[in-house]
Amino acid sequence: MRVEYVHGGADALAAQLAREDTLAVFGFGDGAPVHQDPRYLRVPLQPHGDAPLEVWRTQGPVLAGVQGALHFAEGDGLQFGWIEIPEGDAGLEAASARAYANLSVFVRTRGYPCLLRSWNYLDAITDGDADDERYRRFCVGRAAGLGQVVVGTLPAATAIGRRDGVRTLQVYWLAARVPGTPVENPRQVSAYRYPRQYGPQPPSFARAMVPPSDAMPLLLSGTAAVVGHESKHHDCVESQLAETFANFDSLIAAARAVRPALPPRFGPGSHLKVYVRDAEAMPRIAQALDAHLDPSVPRVLLHAAICRRELRVEIDGVL
Repeated sequence: MRVEYVHGGADALAAQLAREDTLAVFGFGDGAPVHQDPRYLRVPLQPHGDAPLEVWRTQGPVLAGVQGALHFAEGDGLQFGWIEIPEGDAGLEAASARAYANLSVFVRTRGYPCLLRSWNYLDAITDGDADDERYRRFCVGRAAGLGQVVVGTLPAATAIGRRDGVRTLQVYWLAARVPGTPVENPRQVSAYRYPRQYGPQPPSFARAMVPPSDAMPLLLSGTAAVVGHESKHHDCVESQLAETFANFDSLIAAARAVRPALPPRFGPGSHLKVYVRDAEAMPRIAQALDAHLDPSVPRVLLHAAICRRELRVEIDGVL
């Protein structure tokens, strides 16, 4: 699988969906085109400027379909899927448990039992105090839905707050027939080993995933200015950005110990999503990124809430 950013509106989307090797396409924000193809998902985060379509391609034809609330596409030993669960009266924890229970059964039933990567977008992610914080309730529900999982098999993941006030949990994922290799960052405590101060259920994800195929890129989890388990540089977004890239340097080095052929740094084959807490900071972040990234590195900036109130920026993507 490879990732591309393609610019254009409805016509560009139709052209991507007409290709038999298209596994998934994502549009960002209210201006994204609308389409009913199960391979297409509109992500409810507003971009800074014109956002491209994110396209996932395989090396062969793709089969796509809908099964209840689950939308999916499969090809080349991979499965893309997505589900949206309204919170309703049961709340976020129940929606998270339902989403991951459905996901877990579905990937096994379809023959793609190895979850490589997941993305989770939920409203008001840091609302609530102490263990009632919504992100903590999401983590409890996710763990319940996943069931008994060996920590060494957890996927890479992102959990980000949407800002549109819609209480619907959106989850999408990439799964495979054979497992990848999870990677942890030596600069950080593994999220699944966070101390109790961060909630009753530590987050269920790995820092990155080396996929089973050498033809696939490194899958990077949402990464921010966390060293050990503590957030750094609460009052400076530029310092948080620099710390985030220090974390990427360490994480990429750890991944290259597993797969030495991986690039040592971000380049034109990388694709990044940059989540920015404060809309007014987006131009500053866009400018600051130029100091950390070669101009050839594709990226899209998205207005979103980070899972800790003091964190101002988070980045995920592929290398």
